[in-house]
Amino acid sequence: MGLKNHARNFSLAAVRDLLAQPLHVAAFVVLIVAAMEIGRFHLLAVFEHRLSDFFVRTHAAGLEPDPDIVIIDVDEKSLARMQDAAGKWPWPRAIHAELLLGIEPQQPRAVVFDLLFAEEDVFNRDSDRAFNLALQGRKNVYLPMQRLDSQGDAKGVPLAEIAAILGIEATPSAQRDARIQLLPPQAIDVGQWRHTGIINFNQDADGVGRRYWLAMPAYGWRLPSLPARVADDLGFPVPDEQDIILHWRGFARSFQHISYSDVYEDVGRKLRTRPPDEFKDKIVIVGTTATGLGDRRVTPISNVYPGVEILATAVDNLKNQRWMRRAPDYVPMALAATLIVLLFGAFRVRRNVQETGVALGLVSAGLLGASYAALSIRLLLPVLVPLLFGWAYYLFAALLAYLREKRTREQAVRLFSRFLDPNVVKRIVDQGETIESLSGRTCPISILFSDIRGFTTLSETRPPQEIVQLLNRYFSRQVEVVFRHGGTLDKFIGDCIMAFWGAPLEDPLHAEHAVAAALEMERVLKAFKAELGEAGREFDVGIGIHSGTAVVGFIGAEQKLDYTAIGDAVNLASRIEGLTKEARSRILVSRDTMEACHNSFEFVSRGSYQVKGRAQQVELFEPRLKSA
Repeated sequence: MGLKNHARNFSLAAVRDLLAQPLHVAAFVVLIVAAMEIGRFHLLAVFEHRLSDFFVRTHAAGLEPDPDIVIIDVDEKSLARMQDAAGKWPWPRAIHAELLLGIEPQQPRAVVFDLLFAEEDVFNRDSDRAFNLALQGRKNVYLPMQRLDSQGDAKGVPLAEIAAILGIEATPSAQRDARIQLLPPQAIDVGQWRHTGIINFNQDADGVGRRYWLAMPAYGWRLPSLPARVADDLGFPVPDEQDIILHWRGFARSFQHISYSDVYEDVGRKLRTRPPDEFKDKIVIVGTTATGLGDRRVTPISNVYPGVEILATAVDNLKNQRWMRRAPDYVPMALAATLIVLLFGAFRVRRNVQETGVALGLVSAGLLGASYAALSIRLLLPVLVPLLFGWAYYLFAALLAYLREKRTREQAVRLFSRFLDPNVVKRIVDQGETIESLSGRTCPISILFSDIRGFTTLSETRPPQEIVQLLNRYFSRQVEVVFRHGGTLDKFIGDCIMAFWGAPLEDPLHAEHAVAAALEMERVLKAFKAELGEAGREFDVGIGIHSGTAVVGFIGAEQKLDYTAIGDAVNLASRIEGLTKEARSRILVSRDTMEACHNSFEFVSRGSYQVKGRAQQVELFEPRLKSA
């Protein structure tokens, strides 16, 4: 039991540790929000739709509609030319009867009217009778009806009473007492209503029609659409779905359009001029495209797409079994999760933010290309919303990385400013160096030790506060010299200064710069002694320099880090400084330092000395500026 509790406590602690990190929290939150958006809310669907519509419109431009679907078009030309024969729109139904009788001998597979005959013509009943006579016995003529607003269904007709007449199917959940408001073709004999179907515009939440009803649901009943009725009667399989996503073919007017007036005038001639088999085995759709008749809808192809062509597209899709399919919700969710996990991994291992952004851009381009390519297999692949979540996480993580880098730079500036000239600090930080990157390096450097002599005598004659002020003034001047020559201030050891050249920035002339700094430190010392007057008579320094390889980096505890050099070369430089008094020279350098200066200075040999920790004696030299 104790082991189980321990394991549970460990797991909770691990989760708390993970959630305490902003990068983890952001990934978790973005994944949850993405799941809710893709699976339920669809608040960003409008952006996905806009991109999908653009792809669909571009893809449709290269597609041809079925040539066996022909539209007899009540266009502007027909309205003008039929003025004498038919008058103003809507025309008497006898006109449609004449058209129907004129084209039926050509044996079209179906004649589909996209015109509502919802009311009897009380002023011209003979015209309605003529149309009904033309329809008698014809099983290949189809008429539309409309489902009205459901808010008025209580005043409608009982569904159970009209279901058989209109071919409405009952599902197991059908409400037998349900009522519905419909606009059936009431000008047509009821016997012909079996060949009807709804033509309601099926629009998404943004008002764009991308789908067509196959069977509109109503209280557990299924109202067949006009294209579904036609396809089923002609033997084309109709999927058992409420609707289909339309596979658009070309732009508006891509289907073959024949002006209504051209056909009507030809059927009235004794000698016809149009082809006698123009409509043989065709699916003929009679509809309107005239602007003034208002049958225009918003679709992915156009904001004023003719309604008759939407119907024609649905018939085309069912006839050729080529409607679109939409990838299930788990596909965009999987894409979003994959993007976020990959980005999380990249930022966790601290990959370059710019490189990660470029990689995400390439992935985005690839997914967008895949989304467009998927249209060739009639698949709508939503990728924009996953990409939006991926980019959202990237921007947040990039901001975190920027803040972390800014904090690191500020920390580096604070630390480096203790040891380096501000200009050198800027160069180091601009190169992206950090505490970690500058630690543990082995490199050639020149190390300088400068120790004050006579300090004890001076401190005995002055108050402590004055001594501290004096030392601070002296050290400040000497540190300026170190920085001016590009050196790194390592530390103060009591009244001793330790500095080195060659790190953190590489310096091929580190020995020359160290010696030049030592000579200037000597000049600064003399000026300082002059300021002290008689009190500074015994104030002096010894400076030792050695060039060699050392390990350089930040060493210490988290609370206090020092940028320092360690190794045998450092120890030798310290011991050389200790020999300056014995050799009666302010400045001594090793042979290694002298040779590394490449004759930039004059060197006077001060003999060889035994140094602790070395079997062989060390030859020392005093540097001087070259005489003019």
